[in-house]
Order: sequence, then structure tokens, then C-alpha cells
Amino acid sequence: MGGIVMVNKAQRATVSLLAAAMGTAVLAGCGAAPNSTPSASGKVSISYLTLWPAPQVAMFQQAINKYEKSHPNVSITVRSVPFGNLLSTITTDSLSSNGPTMFDIYDLWLPSLAKDGIVAPAPGSYAADISSHYASNIVSSTDYSGKSYGYPNEVDDYALNYNKALFRAAGISSPPSTWPQLIADARALTKYNASGQIVQQGFGVITSWNSGVVHPWLAMVQSDGGQLLNKQHQPLLTSHAAEAVTNLYSQLINQYKVTSTAMSIANASTTGPYLDNFATGKTGMIIMADWWESALESSMGSNFSNVGVAPIPVGPNGTGSHTVYYSWVSTVNAHASTAQQQAAWAFLRWVNSPASGSNGSSAMGNILSSEGIMPSRTSDIAAHQAQLNTPFMKPYVQALKTAYPFPVVFGGDQLTTDIQNTIESVEYGQSSPSAALNQGQQTVSQLLSQYYGH
Repeated sequence: MGGIVMVNKAQRATVSLLAAAMGTAVLAGCGAAPNSTPSASGKVSISYLTLWPAPQVAMFQQAINKYEKSHPNVSITVRSVPFGNLLSTITTDSLSSNGPTMFDIYDLWLPSLAKDGIVAPAPGSYAADISSHYASNIVSSTDYSGKSYGYPNEVDDYALNYNKALFRAAGISSPPSTWPQLIADARALTKYNASGQIVQQGFGVITSWNSGVVHPWLAMVQSDGGQLLNKQHQPLLTSHAAEAVTNLYSQLINQYKVTSTAMSIANASTTGPYLDNFATGKTGMIIMADWWESALESSMGSNFSNVGVAPIPVGPNGTGSHTVYYSWVSTVNAHASTAQQQAAWAFLRWVNSPASGSNGSSAMGNILSSEGIMPSRTSDIAAHQAQLNTPFMKPYVQALKTAYPFPVVFGGDQLTTDIQNTIESVEYGQSSPSAALNQGQQTVSQLLSQYYGH
């Protein structure tokens, strides 16, 4: 593939190992200046910052209550913020005397947070615990500069979701596996009102949320034989695959008129109209991650049985479906006191172990699975086989066998936002695909050159 970054054989093997395990049930010290000290009674207070919705926070609180009973010298609080506010909350609050001791991070943020001294590397015994209980590719998502920085807690990938009831009504027997089929199905699914406005879109996109825009787009690019960056960390936004997918988006919106940007918006909690329109039967197909299962079930009720999941359609130059995946990591604040860091690592080891949960699963595994998310610990994968083999989850698990990770690089969040702006400028008719991608190539090249010296 020339200069294109591809997952090497070892990485592909470990991704396949993780997917196989899901499908078959096989599968340095605490440095930093203290910002607080234990109370006179010797009790240590620590806190956990996450982005979970209320039901999962309640489950986590139950685990905390259980831990506090056997560890009366530790007091733990939990706080949740929307995804859109999580990174800024971490970077602004981590230095505060009452800042979070532990926080969930998107693996894309790890290089910058580690380099800036915001997250602490795992002490040796905890790093060994992590490497012993997770697949090697998942462990690598916690690494920066040869050190592990936390406990993996979830793996997410993308697939085509479609409404089976709408498909039946349109006379479509199966989900599309190629772009021509995607276009034909989207046209058959789309309905308009008397004014020509779309009231049921055949294919939905997501806007106003950087990952929600970029991840589905990249899954399509990878399924047309492309990648996002080359081995020198240079962007490939003007590659044939990137141009082909962006042109396809433009055609779906402007030429075929089967996609409505008015129905695409996401809010800071990564819900909103794009989800509502799919849940209410106004969107026939959309590319989305596995973790929205619980939101769909809640919104759709008995109609959730109409949701089908299929691989990403393959482009004309693709050799197969290659979705994108990413991970989340539970980390410890490097600015917490030594006592707080020690208490935090001990709690993270416990909450990620079977001792904290039930039926062979950790409490963390139970929390993630309740939200429709794939857990990453090997024993949790085995414990949740029934859920991982449901009609909704099984295609996501199978897709991991040929998935590629979203590139984890310095400036990754800004890179994602820059590409979001590039794609949205086409979706909203502000620029042609070619002009937008050329501008995006320049912008992202300038960003990455700050870190990699292009």
C-alpha cells in the first residue's frame, strides 16, 4: 500500500484475537506534587470523572459502596459530564485541589495528557496486572513512551445500522454491501413532503460532533482501500479514497437528495436529532458505534427489534469492509497526592477485576455491557458472551477482525475537529469536495508538523 499506514501483522493478529475471544469466549511509581493529604483520621478521599449516563453512574456508585465497606479508610465520589465537556474538564480541573483523582479518557487524548504530565503512569504491579488481563492491542492503547497509563475499559467500533421495517416497506431484502447498493437503497427509502423536503431520509450522517462526523467517514475511506495518515504522520485527505467518500457524501445530499443535514445534528451529550430521527423511523440507514445500543433501546422500546446491523459497505476500490475502532482508558491524575494515587490505583484494579462484580464479570464489565458497550478485559468478554452474540452486538464483534484503529497522534482531538470542519463544509454546501479536502490537507499538515516536524 506504499506509504499508507496499515495495521501491521502483529497488530492485526491481536485485533483478531480480541474479536475471536469476544465471539468464542476464548480470548513506575506515583510521582507528582501532592495537591492534598489524607485527613487526620487517615482517610483518603478520591473521585472519579466519567461521561456515563445516569443508570451507569448509579451502577458505579453501587460498586463504590461495596468497595468502601471493605476499605473504610477510602471515600470515593463519582461525577459525570457530557462527552463534549470531558476533555476541557480534565485539563482545567486536574490542577485544582478538588480536581478528579481518576478520569476516563479517549485513547486519542493520551499522548498529549501524558506529555503534559496530567495523567500518571501505572506503578509496576498495576502495569503487570493490566498486561496480564487484556489483549495486547488493547494494552497498547494505554501506552505512551513505553509506559502504561491506565486500565482499558471499553472498545468501540462502527457499523451500518438500518431500520428493517423501513427496508421491508421499501421492498429491500438485505442491507447494502457496496456503494451502488447503498445509493439505490437510500433512494428507495427516502420520502418527501409536498414541498419537496425530506421527511424520511434514506441515509443519515452526523454533524456538530467531531468523532461522530469523522469516524463513519473514515470507516468508509478504509473500506475503499484508504487510510487517514501515512507512516510519517502526514494526512492523506487528498487521496483517491478520501475524495471518493467525500464526493459520495456530496452526491447523497445534493444529487440524489437522500440525506438531510437538518436531521443530522448531535449535541454535547452525543445524542440529539441524528439519534432521534433514526429511533423514530425517519432515517433508514446510518453508520454509528456500538455504544448507542442502550440509547436506541430506551428511545425505540419494542421497535428496537427493527434495528439491523451490517458491515460498512465496500467502496469501488476496496477489498473488504474495514471499520474504525478506538478505546477508552481509566487513568489517574498525576497531580493528586501520593496517598490519593495509591488509593486510586488500588480501586481501579479492584473495580476491573471479577472480585468487584458477579458471574465472572468485573463491576466495570457489567457497567459497560449494560450500556451496550464491549468490555475489553478477557474475563469480562467471556462473562458477557450472551450479550456479545445478540443480533445487534455480534456484527460489531465480527467487524473487529478486519478493523483498523483510529490513529493516536499528538494533536489528535484538534485533528479530528479539523477534519470535521472539512467534511461539514461539503455537507453544508460551503465548499466543493476537492476544494475542502485540499484546504483540510493543508490545515492538518500544519497541525501535525508542529509535533512531527514535516
